[in-house]
Amino acid sequence: MMLRNRVAIITGSTSGIGLGIARELARAGADIVLNGFGDADEIRHLRERLAEEFGVRVIYHPADMQKPEQIEQMVSLTVSELGRVDILVNNAGIQHVSPIESFPKDRWDAIIAINLSSAFHAIQAAIPNMYQRGWGRIINIASAHGLVASTNKSAYVAAKHGIIGLTKTVALESAKSGVTCNAICPGWVLTPLVQKQIDAIVQNEGITLEQAKSRLLSEKQPSGEFVTPEQIGEAVLFLCSDAAQSIRGASLAIDGGWTAQ
Repeated sequence: MMLRNRVAIITGSTSGIGLGIARELARAGADIVLNGFGDADEIRHLRERLAEEFGVRVIYHPADMQKPEQIEQMVSLTVSELGRVDILVNNAGIQHVSPIESFPKDRWDAIIAINLSSAFHAIQAAIPNMYQRGWGRIINIASAHGLVASTNKSAYVAAKHGIIGLTKTVALESAKSGVTCNAICPGWVLTPLVQKQIDAIVQNEGITLEQAKSRLLSEKQPSGEFVTPEQIGEAVLFLCSDAAQSIRGASLAIDGGWTAQ
């Protein structure tokens, strides 16, 4: 239980990658702050299951990642209810696919706010508590699109490239402290966000679901397999370990070979 008595905030953690990360951190003994949208009863049951399964405290805050004041409230609630913030995983994200000439301006603004600016606001709110305690782990979930680009994803690629830059800057500013900051860059993970893109391929091209999955993976990911939320959670756990104390400002690709090409 290497993270017993540690407290972790994971944004966008009511499903997908974020939930996978929350489970791995709870398995290691960390108390958990869940965040994200969803049915209130389902979120309550999720909290109860995590707490019972792993014997940790689990709270939930519905902060909208587009609203800095709500992000600050989430961090403040964490400190007041759980006593501290040791680990911050900035995972919340949305996607929109469109050529730049027709990319909706409101979608650009929302993606930049949720995928990039929210990480800045959360780090700004949480890092003083980490400095005060002399230990902290900030892990930003970027993307293979933080390292390379794809067409029709201008806002997402810009935001994820921005996350890599933010990660490096925070790592340099905290380099002489017990706080580290790193990024993880997943390739295709079968999350609800990616499932929407698969469904769009099925609808637009009239092919089967399995053909659409294969098509999506073959274009980018040489392994031909989806990355799993559990694998990303294990990587987060490693970055929280003492072995990762000197890993600062790194971008860890977990992408089946996507960015090796």
